[in-house]
Amino acid sequence: MTSQTTLGKADETPDAASTAPSRKGVRGHPWLTLFSVALGVIMVALDGTIVAIANPAIAKDLGTSMAGVQWITNGYLLALAVALITAGKLGDRFGHRQTFLIGIAGFALASGAIGLSQSVSLVVTFRVVQGLFGALLMPAALGLLRATFPAEKLNMAIGIWGMVIGASTAGGPIVGGLLVEHVSWQSVFFVNVPVGALALAFGVVILKDHRAAKAPRSFDIPGILLLSGAMCALIFAIIKTGDGWGWGDGRTWLLLGLSLVCFVTFALWQTRAKEPLVPLAMFRSLPLSAGVVLMVLMAIAFMGGIFFVTFYLQGVHGMSAVDSGLHLLPLTAMMIVASPVAGALITKLGPRVPLVGGMLATAAAMFGMSTLEADTGTPTMSLWFGLLGLGLAPVMVGATEVIVGNAALELSGVAGGLQQAAMQVGGAFGTAVLGAVMAARVDEVLPGNWADAKLPPLKPAQLDQASDAIQLGASPVPPGTPKGVAAQITSVAHDTFMSGMGLACTVAGVVALVAAGVATLTKRGENAETDQLAAHI
Repeated sequence: MTSQTTLGKADETPDAASTAPSRKGVRGHPWLTLFSVALGVIMVALDGTIVAIANPAIAKDLGTSMAGVQWITNGYLLALAVALITAGKLGDRFGHRQTFLIGIAGFALASGAIGLSQSVSLVVTFRVVQGLFGALLMPAALGLLRATFPAEKLNMAIGIWGMVIGASTAGGPIVGGLLVEHVSWQSVFFVNVPVGALALAFGVVILKDHRAAKAPRSFDIPGILLLSGAMCALIFAIIKTGDGWGWGDGRTWLLLGLSLVCFVTFALWQTRAKEPLVPLAMFRSLPLSAGVVLMVLMAIAFMGGIFFVTFYLQGVHGMSAVDSGLHLLPLTAMMIVASPVAGALITKLGPRVPLVGGMLATAAAMFGMSTLEADTGTPTMSLWFGLLGLGLAPVMVGATEVIVGNAALELSGVAGGLQQAAMQVGGAFGTAVLGAVMAARVDEVLPGNWADAKLPPLKPAQLDQASDAIQLGASPVPPGTPKGVAAQITSVAHDTFMSGMGLACTVAGVVALVAAGVATLTKRGENAETDQLAAHI
């Protein structure tokens, strides 16, 4: 009762009251706010996948190594993950409208600077800047939706928001492929400039600032430093497991240990800080805590499992980047269709049933993907990709509502940052862990498959090189190899890759089943229920 009473008082401010459906005019109109927010979110979501398509062209044009190219993605991910929660707090303190607009302007300008860069070091530097401004955007978007929409329409709004993110993320490879192929790699970044200008113009006209009565008045500087250090050490360690160190490297565990120490110290400090960065009382809400854990597990299963699909389509099936993106359209289409429907169902039934059903469908899709073969046809692939989109839609919508809806209005930015940080950490962790599963499986079965094909024996160093190539879906065929032997090597490579991908998808399916169990602990946001009651008084 105490939590609901406090939340109710926070929502009795003029701004909260203005979220009633009777609002008139352009400024602060709920659906126009959603449209304006969606324009900005498109940039960040699209950028998450569109850049991967441009990396080979960047490496060739700027003459860099694979490690340099990897940091074009890793630098962005690191900055984004580290800054999300702090950025959410900035929105709670200064207003989500201002934070969102600054994020849009900075993200677009950083994108333009990347397109003008003539060295990889500059590209990576501006990608880090891009990630920092992207961190301002995402929590502020959720904070604006939380403050603008009445409770009975919030789930539908989040459903459409999730649809935009899903469509933009899945559409990245297609858009990126077309731009790189027909224009240049720079155009992948330049495209954000006009989109950002349009989003900024709409935001200035449409978005309305919202300040809760108990909005923070100061900053928890020690908390920011401790949390940033913890997140930086964690994400950097995860990144490096796939970039040369591995899970057995002492440096990996040193960073993980440092991260744990920082997290524990941060938690202790939060109990003493006058205005803590992340009030630990938030986590007394079992549904909110369950929502954060669910988001992490969902991202591990989805991002970790889907990571290998692009290598499967391009390496094993030999598709172009554009063709592989088109083959993922069932996933995109189902997310576009199912996200608003999921929002309506969650409004009517509450989040628990749709979330459990969504994670069970995700698990079924992952187990189905574990059965794919090197010669599996498009209809079968489309079935499992479509089921995956159908399962993810209610989870993206419902878990977001559970996290943001169970937080007080004055903490909506922090809650949005938690939601996004959970996705980023889960995605990075899933890619690293399932990548390790894939690598271990390939190392295990490759020598036997190679010997069974009666191919010439490989030295240990050659075997390691072959394993590295196969993990990416490539066939380690040396130049000048006779056609018949090359075909045998390719067959062994594909069979070995499919064995690794099958095991990785099976593990992802098990994680999804665990997430379905966690989903049973969720319920409609207490804050949303209080708002809904107040709206009818």
